[in-house]
Amino acid sequence: MNTQFPNKPVGTFDQDFAQIGQLAKQAYELQLKNRSVIPNEVADGLQLISTNLMRLSNQAAHWKEEQTNLVALTEVSQVVNSSLEIDEVLRIVMDTIIRLSGAERGFLMLKDEDGQFVTKVARNWEQESLGSSEFAISRSVVGRVVSTGQPVLTTNASEDPRFGDKESIIIHNMRSIMCVPLKVKGDLTGIMYADNRFRSGIFTDSKLNLLAAFSDQAAIAIENARLFESVRRTLAEVTQLKNLMDNVFASIASGVITTDLTNKITLCNYAAQNILGKMEQELSGYNLKDFLPTSTENDDGDDFYQYLSSVRQSGQQMVGVELNPVFPDRGRLNLSLNLSPLRDAEQTTHGIAIVVDDLTEKKRLQAQRRLFERMVSPAVINQLDPNKLQLGGKRTPITVLFADIRGFTSFSERLDPEQLVSVLNQYMAAAAEAILAQEGTIDKFLGDAVMAWFNAPIPQADHALRAVNAALGIQAAVERLVRNLPPESHVAFGVGIHFGEAVLGLVGTEKRLEYTAIGDSVNTAKRIQENALANQILISADVYHLVADQIDVRPVTAVHAKGKSQPLEVFEVLGIK
Repeated sequence: MNTQFPNKPVGTFDQDFAQIGQLAKQAYELQLKNRSVIPNEVADGLQLISTNLMRLSNQAAHWKEEQTNLVALTEVSQVVNSSLEIDEVLRIVMDTIIRLSGAERGFLMLKDEDGQFVTKVARNWEQESLGSSEFAISRSVVGRVVSTGQPVLTTNASEDPRFGDKESIIIHNMRSIMCVPLKVKGDLTGIMYADNRFRSGIFTDSKLNLLAAFSDQAAIAIENARLFESVRRTLAEVTQLKNLMDNVFASIASGVITTDLTNKITLCNYAAQNILGKMEQELSGYNLKDFLPTSTENDDGDDFYQYLSSVRQSGQQMVGVELNPVFPDRGRLNLSLNLSPLRDAEQTTHGIAIVVDDLTEKKRLQAQRRLFERMVSPAVINQLDPNKLQLGGKRTPITVLFADIRGFTSFSERLDPEQLVSVLNQYMAAAAEAILAQEGTIDKFLGDAVMAWFNAPIPQADHALRAVNAALGIQAAVERLVRNLPPESHVAFGVGIHFGEAVLGLVGTEKRLEYTAIGDSVNTAKRIQENALANQILISADVYHLVADQIDVRPVTAVHAKGKSQPLEVFEVLGIK
């Protein structure tokens, strides 16, 4: 006959069995005292019932313990596996070990990078963390688990022949100890150690088995937490690196654009956005042709995108591609581009990286400088610091040259203004080239005259001879020039040269500055030039004394210069010795 039990918690059956067994035992003892009350058959039956019920009670208690352990193991596994925070997982594991085993203390040790087992968590039965001074454990027990990979249980370590003679056992009077390995895929990753220094026999094989079963779950949970921490740390490093790269990418002065194999823009930095005149959201995912007009230096619009195709196919860089696109709001730009393939680890090309430099302003300034150099000596330009420009100058010894076209007034009456300017520019260019060839500094053009000096801003030991050579160069250049001009356009220069001190510097206002030389020596050179005939070079005695042994001259009548109380001794230059 099958007895149907009500839906009742298993944990109460052992109590019922124990009560029934106790009643049966009492009835049996009563029969022994008074055999006339209970027949022998009944007494024997009661004794059997009592024995069976006590056995069932013990089994029920064992089942209760197993059920409690399994429920605890399930609950703990859920809790442990519900968190990926390594510190929280370690704390939960350790507190659970102590609670399930009835231990006084629990330690969890993990293998570090050097293969050493380091205590990560130490807790007591009150769920408090232990200080390092309380870390005294049996190293011999731990060592056996590490060497064998098997759990160790001792109910009284002091009397255990395996450990009784160990120093740590004797010194710390160790008693109940339970130690199990933590393994992941067969590799020993840690140790769980629990002890009770005051009570012997507190740990059983059942608790050791439970702890070993829990250790498998704990090892996986700890390893998952470790992996999560490693991934999180790596992610933080990657994020930090990405932020750094984004900052570097954004701060690059050159424009950087990346495209896929179909010329769709995948990335562009701030400089590239400025060049193209678009925001990133307007560029990403769109074709480069929609934003970069296809006009190259020779206006062959297909060349640039042919270059892109060539880089994709060949996998080779292309440097210094010139592109002159016309933007509606900015006009024609001067762009320089470097093209490089974007490859992966297998060297497969997935797109193109384009580095763009806008040279429009640079080329404009270069053109302005070239124009400026045609008016001012490059030596002067190189000496000027735009950040330190200020009015004033300093006294410097220089050789000054004035060259003026003779008969310019009557000459200008024969030509219309356009022809006059054209012919004048040819003569002035010839004079300027002769002066610059001797590294002279052209101060200014004064209508049909030119003023220059030597020995400043760069000192020149042979400045006087350079001035004479420049004058002779002007004569030679004019002779060559008139061969190709009609007779009505023929003119000649008169040149005057003088040596003396002058003040060189900036004069004018902050809005309009002029680098020039001022002083009596300048005026004297101009007065000498005014007395020179066509194709005649006159030098002062001060200049002659500096180059007397290097040039051929002849004395001429002294010059009565305006503003001078005494006539000026001058010499006509005939040539170089």
